[in-house]
Amino acid sequence: MSEVGFYDVRMIDGTSTSIILDNGNIEEISVNYSKGCGARALCGGSWGFTTAEGEFDLKATIDSASELAAQMNSISPKDEVKLKPVEKPVIKNIPIAKIDPADVPIEEKVQLLKDIEDHAKMDGVSSTSAVYSEASVKVHYISSEGIDCEYSLIRTGFAISAVATENGSYQVGRESRFGVCGFELFEKNDALALARSAGETAVELLEAEQAKGGTLPVILDPELAGVFAHEAVGHASEADLVLEGSSILADRLGEQIASPLVNIIDDPTLHEYGYYPFDSEGVMSSKTTIIKEGVLNSYLHSRETAQALGGTPGNSRAQGYSEPVVRMSNTYIDNGDSNFDEMLEEIGNGMYLTGSRGGQVNTGEGIFQFNAEKGYLIENGEVTRLLRDVSLSGKTLEILNNVALVGNDLKMHSGRCGKGGQLAPVSDGSPHISITKALVGGV
Repeated sequence: MSEVGFYDVRMIDGTSTSIILDNGNIEEISVNYSKGCGARALCGGSWGFTTAEGEFDLKATIDSASELAAQMNSISPKDEVKLKPVEKPVIKNIPIAKIDPADVPIEEKVQLLKDIEDHAKMDGVSSTSAVYSEASVKVHYISSEGIDCEYSLIRTGFAISAVATENGSYQVGRESRFGVCGFELFEKNDALALARSAGETAVELLEAEQAKGGTLPVILDPELAGVFAHEAVGHASEADLVLEGSSILADRLGEQIASPLVNIIDDPTLHEYGYYPFDSEGVMSSKTTIIKEGVLNSYLHSRETAQALGGTPGNSRAQGYSEPVVRMSNTYIDNGDSNFDEMLEEIGNGMYLTGSRGGQVNTGEGIFQFNAEKGYLIENGEVTRLLRDVSLSGKTLEILNNVALVGNDLKMHSGRCGKGGQLAPVSDGSPHISITKALVGGV
């Protein structure tokens, strides 16, 4: 039986609190404690992976993962997996919570959430819901290569939704803010004003015109352009998908795949929701320029994919004790030097799309479809009528090449990204961008 050449362990100790309100009623108040570890072992070309919860025996967990790897390697040998060599991470500049949420009484959190929800209620709004979440986690990583490092982080956030209904149709307004910070999140953001905005959006959209589809020039706001950067470009740049043959960006490194105005970056060192000081393989976080002046510059890598394709690791992430997979962190289109007024003047007639209501992407075929929260007609260089149920779809590479202007008003938005059955905190963002032509649909 072959010997195990490498192992690593992530030990996690965490506490999370969640409060959910539905129409002013407390649906849930939950406090969860988690303690455990995930261990990997590599034997030849086979990985063994095991988890343990609660109090665990570290040596027994490593042995269990090692036995699995050795068994798999003897039963079904594969080509040897090699890992890109890495240095021990230097832990620095970790975000510090100014107000530890654990020091704020649960009654105060519930009352704040009720106030937030109240501000979303107005004439026309039929239902509201609000969520508060906080999580503190300590991550300790060790490996057979002698890396031993740890960090602690606190994440806090809230979301508010309002639904407006009229004559059988309904519209939703939603606002949220999540950050790598403590309860000071509510000092940095006017949660009550955001809640009011969610309610107003829902009511306004009931009165909005139905969008008419077609191919036309569009301006995307920072939120929707950020979703495009994350979903259509970021996922396609994840090197595990590239190796699987599930990415439109495979074999295109060094190619001009976008307008020279486009720079797309993934940066886990930013103090945004996707921050981490080192990834789930103990690799120090660093900024990756995915697209540089329109040229595909780099994929996002784990140690295994970085060795296979040539690149820099640091984007391997896991939810809790799960097995690490290649993931984004804080992904954004970098600032250009245009502004919104220039874009309106340049477009003349088209559409302005704002906000996001999700969508879908096929990274292998390079096609996508996103739903905007709002649309506005642009007529003679002026933003005019509000439109509802607007979608944006097309081919990723065509849209990238059709970018005509990039604004200088980069803004980030936070959320959670799903991949491989795991959720990870991320942020995405962009300045306003202008696209010469895109397929816009009315639902």
